[in-house]
Amino acid sequence: MTDPVPLHQASGSASRELEPVLVLGSTGTTGRRIVAGLRAEGVPVRAATRSPGKSAEPGLEPVRFDWDDPTSHEDALAGARAVYVLGPLVSTAPEAVLVPFIDRALALGVRRLVLLSGSPIRLGDPGLGRVHAHLAASGAEWAVLRPTWFAQNLLDPTHHIGAAVLAGDDLVTATGDGRVGFVDAADIAAVAVRALLDRTSHDTDHLITGPQALSYDEVAALLSKSTGHVIRHRAVSAVEAEEHMVDAGMPRSYAAVLAAMEVDIAAGSEAQLTDTVERVTGRAPTGLGDVLAASLEGRELAASATSASPTAVAR
Repeated sequence: MTDPVPLHQASGSASRELEPVLVLGSTGTTGRRIVAGLRAEGVPVRAATRSPGKSAEPGLEPVRFDWDDPTSHEDALAGARAVYVLGPLVSTAPEAVLVPFIDRALALGVRRLVLLSGSPIRLGDPGLGRVHAHLAASGAEWAVLRPTWFAQNLLDPTHHIGAAVLAGDDLVTATGDGRVGFVDAADIAAVAVRALLDRTSHDTDHLITGPQALSYDEVAALLSKSTGHVIRHRAVSAVEAEEHMVDAGMPRSYAAVLAAMEVDIAAGSEAQLTDTVERVTGRAPTGLGDVLAASLEGRELAASATSASPTAVAR
């Protein structure tokens, strides 16, 4: 990760700007938290979804946005000063739509773009790594967020691992005894808000982790303690992990990518920890145990387990 420019600016440093910030995926895991963070700063928000509702809340404008419908892009972008960019889900070639989108955004006067990528994806890598490279060379103000694996996915019924946990099944991965610095989605959002609003553009990538690197055996123990159910980690081969994800409803091409990432985890790719959250936001990151406790508060596991189909699209 590159060295950042000074980050922790005064609160509301961009609130004097009347132009809205466009948030793609505004109802998603990071998007809805970013919307809340921007509104807390007094910044007008254009909240993009495929099926926007109506809002009577001042400063919140729902807009339609669909990656499969380029005609929706221009209206969403028009007049925005900055954009949080969440690419199409379950895509193995996101650059095909994201690069033209970035170019169109800049042509329409957008000044700053903050892209959600992932910790395994480096500048110039296929997919989001190519988008990262294009954005960095575009002349825009920019930041790329590279969080490690989302803590919330462990209890998300639409994620293959979360669905297994909520059903009381084993965690099935090809991670072996590799460690991951699971990160709270709220911490990712907090970094995103600063990257969108700080007067000085970050113009860097942010590798974002939680405070502890844990193996999936340790994660299973935490989940068992948090849920009150015995949950075990079952280490398997990459082929078995891929088949398990496909059986859970994930497209095979995407399952193959995630299985390969799990093999990399087994080799130590996600064991690193960073100080990004504290350095950028001024507060410490949230540990996995606290995230699990907050996610389970007042929650009925049996009901959650059947609330959605596990398509497993988020990291």
